[in-house]
Amino acid sequence: MTAVRDATAFGALARDHLPRLYSLARRLLPEDPEELVQDCLLHAFRRFADLRDEVAAERWFNAILVNCAKDRYRAAGRSPEVPVDPVDEFSLFRTIAAADPFPYSDSLHVDFLCRFGAHDVHAVLADVPDLYRVPLVLVHMEGYPTKEVAAALEVPLGTLLSRLHRGRKLFERRLWDYAVQHDLLRDGGR
Repeated sequence: MTAVRDATAFGALARDHLPRLYSLARRLLPEDPEELVQDCLLHAFRRFADLRDEVAAERWFNAILVNCAKDRYRAAGRSPEVPVDPVDEFSLFRTIAAADPFPYSDSLHVDFLCRFGAHDVHAVLADVPDLYRVPLVLVHMEGYPTKEVAAALEVPLGTLLSRLHRGRKLFERRLWDYAVQHDLLRDGGR
């Protein structure tokens, strides 16, 4: 293949995957998703000859995007340390039941979750530290197997499982705090 044909083929392939890449980048790096996608596409273009089968392009692009995100975290000198709080003891479902924000509801938890729009969920997710948000997004939103995510992030499986547990708890806690701050708990909200 000539360089022009490679560039044309890559452009078509990248356009097909761009919306999904941007969506994933927004969840991995909410502060700067455009830059992350741009880095990903640049790396992908340089390695386009390595892609043997276009059926594998989705996983290939995702792997490059995750590696670019890891590089950005390292370059920014982000510390994996997160202040410890009693988040492991927090239970969203028990908190909702105890607060009883919708006293006449037969489906209290569903009513609570229905108060959140996509923007609200993205705002809450963006507030979860990168260390926990990245595994949450890859496993629970993108559907990657935990072993594959552990390998991609270069951490032991047990560490990944621990981060997923803590990430879910942090997400639940921030979901509740967001609902309180944005007055989503009043009857008739949203």
